[in-house]
Amino acid sequence: MKILCIGRNYADHIAELQNETPADPVIFAKPDTALLQRNQPFFLPDFSQDIHYEVELVLRICKNGKNIEEKFAPTYFDAIGLGIDFTARDLQSQLKSKGLPWELAKGFDGSAPISQEFKPVAEFADLKNIDFRLEVNGEVRQQGNSSLMLHDFSKIISYISRFITLKMGDLIFTGTPSGVGPVKIGDQLVGFIGEDKMFDLAVK
Repeated sequence: MKILCIGRNYADHIAELQNETPADPVIFAKPDTALLQRNQPFFLPDFSQDIHYEVELVLRICKNGKNIEEKFAPTYFDAIGLGIDFTARDLQSQLKSKGLPWELAKGFDGSAPISQEFKPVAEFADLKNIDFRLEVNGEVRQQGNSSLMLHDFSKIISYISRFITLKMGDLIFTGTPSGVGPVKIGDQLVGFIGEDKMFDLAVK
């Protein structure tokens, strides 16, 4: 399986990082070694002093596809979970300033915690109206809704599949709303879709 991620998909997050708004989805990847499951703790790496959380809805691909038309895209994912795209912001800034790829800032070990359970698509009344949030030490830090995405699930799947064949079991992180910030040892991160708790992990 592979982990594909969408950057700059919420206008308020683009504004808070002072980035340009892209015409097309921004795609990057994380290796499977980035996965963190079963509420395992996240250990701060020694190569960064500024690790940020970014909570995101995560699509689970259920069948193989390439050059998928948007109208057929909803048939290619069967469940939605929640994850965190941990980002080494200092390392990312250094690499971007040199015009270099920034995969190291996104794809390091443990940088992609995901919920153990994924909710079947059939349980959602409206895929364009999904509330989700991240609480850090009991305080809401990020709140988002899928209606605020610049590129919705169907556009994301269709666009990716023009370049990269999607396969059953692949995961797509769909972008983060505003409110990202640093984590420190001792923090407790709890993520929700609606009022359903999806993950609860400690930073060590």
